[in-house]
Amino acid sequence: MSVTLQPFKSRLAKSSGPEKSTIAETRGDRIFLIGIKVMLWIALIAVAVPLIYVVASSFSSASAVSAGRVLLWPVEPSLAAYKSALTNPQVLQGYYNSLIYAIGGTLISVTLTVAIAYPLSRKTFFGRNLIMSLLIFTMLFSGGLIPTYLVVQNLGMLNTRWALLIPSAIGVWQVIIARTFFRSTIPDELYEAATLDGASDLRFLWSVVLPLSKPMLAVIALMYAIYQWNSYFDALVYLKDTSLYPLQIVLRNILIQNQISDPSKDVAQQLQAQQLANVLKYALIVVSSLPVLIIYPFIARHFTKGVMVGAVKG
Repeated sequence: MSVTLQPFKSRLAKSSGPEKSTIAETRGDRIFLIGIKVMLWIALIAVAVPLIYVVASSFSSASAVSAGRVLLWPVEPSLAAYKSALTNPQVLQGYYNSLIYAIGGTLISVTLTVAIAYPLSRKTFFGRNLIMSLLIFTMLFSGGLIPTYLVVQNLGMLNTRWALLIPSAIGVWQVIIARTFFRSTIPDELYEAATLDGASDLRFLWSVVLPLSKPMLAVIALMYAIYQWNSYFDALVYLKDTSLYPLQIVLRNILIQNQISDPSKDVAQQLQAQQLANVLKYALIVVSSLPVLIIYPFIARHFTKGVMVGAVKG
């Protein structure tokens, strides 16, 4: 009996151990993965090389940049461009204005987006499909520049900070992301339990929904902040007071002023100003991009999760 059971026991001991199953890659799979890696490396190089060139040029001397001797490393390192940019009072004022527009606009936009997306996510909200259809309609058709300008003028927001904050406060795409996130993440049972405990809709939104929606809030906040920081056309249309100009308009004006020849200067001074303008534009690109590059790593972990949950599910 023991002889007949021995092979069975040995097979049972082998089968009870941890199973290690691997899927063998075919030749086609390996070729596909190699192709994907090559494409990713090409995309990385295409994005990284211009950025490295801009940074290297911003730290190089004006004569080296004008002569085209800068590639991927600073030539004759110099901080003259940054000194010229950061000591300019217009740049500092533009930084201040852009911070106001970015922070204030993001707070207003996120608040209004949540206020409209949360009711649209509730099945008990009457007319939610009609309202959502009207919002999507605005993504395809708009009133145009002149009607929008007249609305801003009649509301008394022309040449004020509100002209850059209110007209573009709500983005339909962000509303869709928030609405889908609320529908797929906040169950109806949670709302019913909170209602039985005596919580109102605002209480439920503040105490339950918003704490559970941090990834989505980080995503739409980043979208609105980048839009406000890079806002250019709205300021060009609605603002006339130079003290209200955001950083992007200030940088444009500085570059244009440096590139226009001044008859009162001799040839050497005009050449020096032109060389400074060539390197100044690279320093201004770095200066204007720095805040976004600093903020993004802190919310990068929320970005992928918020976009995937809010845009795929539901």
